[in-house]
Amino acid sequence: MEEQAALFDERGREIGQAPRSRVRAENLRHGATGILVFNPEGEVFVHQRTMTKDVYPGLLDFAAGGVIQAGEDPDASARREAQEELGIDSDLVPLDQSNYADAHTRYRAFRYWTIACGELSLQADEVASGRWMEQSELLADIERNRGSYMPDTVELFFHWLKGLSGKLPPAK
Repeated sequence: MEEQAALFDERGREIGQAPRSRVRAENLRHGATGILVFNPEGEVFVHQRTMTKDVYPGLLDFAAGGVIQAGEDPDASARREAQEELGIDSDLVPLDQSNYADAHTRYRAFRYWTIACGELSLQADEVASGRWMEQSELLADIERNRGSYMPDTVELFFHWLKGLSGKLPPAK
């Protein structure tokens, strides 16, 4: 059976569900998580998406995450995605929610950050490769090569990350 995605309104309330294929074909507003992953030194994990991804294949991304399944709590979805994609079990710190929309995807974004200690375990179906980058290096690379990065992650996290000035975010 096809994965059922949770549909959300602009204010972050779940309003229904639809098959993932329909969400993509009709660009329905769904829920999605994004998790910025730091190491203890404050570097950010940047990865290349596989070419089999259904949206933005092959682009660089500096957030883990994905589609919230029907009936799934956003926090639980974020923990599941962090574990599935990168093997991360660390605590997630929530940020504010946002809406994102372009010609390829439209969703209510539930944003988080975390500090990962130890080795990451990359899910081969979703993550082609990855590496840790200093924040200043990442920000400069995004400025130079914006089209190489996921446009939603850039819109949702770039200015927040820039505001950290190379430090780890404060714990809430």
